[in-house]
Amino acid sequence: MSLTDEELDRLADVVRLQPTKNSELEDAWGVDGGSAVHRYLEDHLKEYYYRDDDSLIRATAEANDLVDVEPGVEADAVAKGAAPDTIRVPELEARVFAVVAGPDERSQSVVSVLEDLREAYGVDPDVGDVRRALRSLERKNVVEVVYRTVPTFRLAVERDAVDVEIAE
Repeated sequence: MSLTDEELDRLADVVRLQPTKNSELEDAWGVDGGSAVHRYLEDHLKEYYYRDDDSLIRATAEANDLVDVEPGVEADAVAKGAAPDTIRVPELEARVFAVVAGPDERSQSVVSVLEDLREAYGVDPDVGDVRRALRSLERKNVVEVVYRTVPTFRLAVERDAVDVEIAE
């Protein structure tokens, strides 16, 4: 099953907040009522969550893999907004991390990051792949979103503060 960007973002919230309740996801997602949360979970994320013995919402192991929560990246630190010391990412994400604007620079659109990738590496990935890479790095707390006319991105940390390992 292929998930949309919104579904991946909401799944990342489930992973980040687990164990969680409908009310916490209601706040995170900006929806009205726990029944809206339950309906969304059942309609969109049924394969990726379960309720434990205390009826708290938890993500499956597959959900953790989908939102790039890697072993060695402490889930509690990510949930609290702290940047990890090391991230293990696919090659495209490593390249995006290398070219995206720094924390003190003007944030970039997805297309601008794509152009920088073309120039720096001579590659031409799909714009959707670049967007997913940026969102994945955002979920790891190493990239932040700045909302202007369109969402734009820049590093949330100094580039040399994070070791980037390429996943095989």
